[in-house]
Amino acid sequence: MSVELILWLFSFVSVMVLIGLTAYQASLTTLLHLLIVHPVTASALICLSDLEYDYINPYDSSSRINAVVLIEYSLQGALCASFLLTLHWFPFLVMTPVTYYHVKLYLARKHLVDVTEIFRQLSDEKKYRMIKLAFYFCLFIITIYRLVMTAVMLFIDEDINLAETRSI
Repeated sequence: MSVELILWLFSFVSVMVLIGLTAYQASLTTLLHLLIVHPVTASALICLSDLEYDYINPYDSSSRINAVVLIEYSLQGALCASFLLTLHWFPFLVMTPVTYYHVKLYLARKHLVDVTEIFRQLSDEKKYRMIKLAFYFCLFIITIYRLVMTAVMLFIDEDINLAETRSI
C-alpha cells in the first residue's frame, strides 16, 4: 500500500475522531431540531447545550469537556505534523492556524473549561466549538476527496503496470 494512501486513511480516521470529540456536545433534541430547521448549523454542542438547558451540572459538564481537550489537541497536532512531514502543503497550511491557536491556549493554560466561569463563557464556548466543528467538516471534505483521488490513482497505476508487464 502506498504511503500516501496510508496518510489519507490516517487523516480520515483522525478527522472523524476530531469531529466526534468536538460534536460530543449537542443534546439529541437540539441536534435533531437543527438538522431539520438549520442543517448548516447542525453542530450544536451536547455538553454545553445540556448545561444551558440544565440537564447537567457545571462540574460534570466541565469534566466531560476537559477530558477530551488534550486528546483533541494532540490528535490535531499529530495530523498537522504528519502533513508537514509528508510535504502535503495545502492541508498543512490549512491546519496550521488552528494548531497555533491550540498551542497558544495550552501554553496560556486557557485550554480547560473552568467550573466557576462556565455559565459566563457558555455562549462564547458554543460559538468557538461550532466554528471548530465547521472547520473539521471542511477538513473532512478535503480528506475524503484526497483519499478517493489517491485510491483511484493507485488502482489506475496498478492497471497500467499490469498491462505493461503482460505486453512484454
